[in-house]
Amino acid sequence: MSSLTHAIERYAELAVSVGINVQPGQTLVIQAPLYNAEFVRLIAKKAYEAGAKNVQVEWDDDELKRMKYMMAPDEAFEEYPAWKAQGYVEMAGNDAAFLTVYSPTPDLLRDVKPERLAAASKAYGTAMREYRAMMQAGRISWAIVSAPSPAWARKVFPDASPEDAERLLWEHLLRAARAYEEHPVEAWRQHLERLRGHVERMNAKRYARLIYRSPGTELSVDLPPDHQWVAGGIHNAKGTFFVPNIPTEELFTLPHRDSVNGTVSSTMPLNWNGQLIDKFSLTFEHGLVTSCTAETGLEALQRLIATDPGAARLGEVALVPQDSPISNMKVLFYNTGLDENASCHFALGNAYPLCLKDGSSMSREELDARGANFSIVHVDFMIGSDQLDIDGVLQDGTVEPVFRSGNWA
Repeated sequence: MSSLTHAIERYAELAVSVGINVQPGQTLVIQAPLYNAEFVRLIAKKAYEAGAKNVQVEWDDDELKRMKYMMAPDEAFEEYPAWKAQGYVEMAGNDAAFLTVYSPTPDLLRDVKPERLAAASKAYGTAMREYRAMMQAGRISWAIVSAPSPAWARKVFPDASPEDAERLLWEHLLRAARAYEEHPVEAWRQHLERLRGHVERMNAKRYARLIYRSPGTELSVDLPPDHQWVAGGIHNAKGTFFVPNIPTEELFTLPHRDSVNGTVSSTMPLNWNGQLIDKFSLTFEHGLVTSCTAETGLEALQRLIATDPGAARLGEVALVPQDSPISNMKVLFYNTGLDENASCHFALGNAYPLCLKDGSSMSREELDARGANFSIVHVDFMIGSDQLDIDGVLQDGTVEPVFRSGNWA
């Protein structure tokens, strides 16, 4: 067995044992592209070996997706199958776990009308609202891992042959996931422990506000009094520990919905629904985006912000040092799940209730009263660089450095 093949098998094991943490008798639902069928079969094998009762796979196909966007009538993008949305709610209610194998084709929908993408995103978000609420509150186990596709590999490594590009992408994904370590599960245990140390320090500070400064960015972000930082993994409603993102390097919490002011500029492209938005900025007043610019994808950005009232407000604040494994690879992945773990970032849209003390058990009205944002979208965008400074303002008004030149101060 080659070292690459062996590492891919370890990666599948990490997805099952560290990411989802499949329990005996549990159903695992996998959403994956057809191209990654071999990797999905390996994950399924690991899941059954861990005691899974059933592995159900929902296949995606980029060619069919593009065909629909180019050929279907407009009304096709204004609906989402109710039976499918309800099925996810029922499976979640029966303690199923959900794994996504993500393999983007960055330019797949480049020529699609932005209004179609926006309509489809809104229809999906509306139909899946109940399931997504369970997921974002941390009540169910879910995880995302990435695997190569030919188109994605060519985008990331355009100067390599198709075969070399795919191999290179696999190698980078496996290094990011610590699958090349001699004992990957133990390496993850140590990594999660380090992240917990940062969480404990940030939660002890109880910062009232964070102030961001870098080229094109001058932004203040208030944090709710009972916010809490989260990193690595969480416990679901049944007490099972899971890690939603493999890899993960971030600490995140939620901002106060109405207290974000200033301008922030992106430092990496955003791949949103198959369209690239690049070199963009957002200006906020009292939490609301009042203006935006973009060198590429401005119309898509505008439609994202207009999805619903909450899409024009921040729902997440995340800290990632520049001196981290993914950032040090110096590779732009065109994949938010990876790029967000190489850079400090924000997210437009819905806030995670688990970022408030006891938030996972709060009603929407209680969350709203504490400043949590609500939206059918949650879209991360990267703002970190080696020129980013972040200050923290303590409850007594004292200002102290949190990040300097992109790293922990």
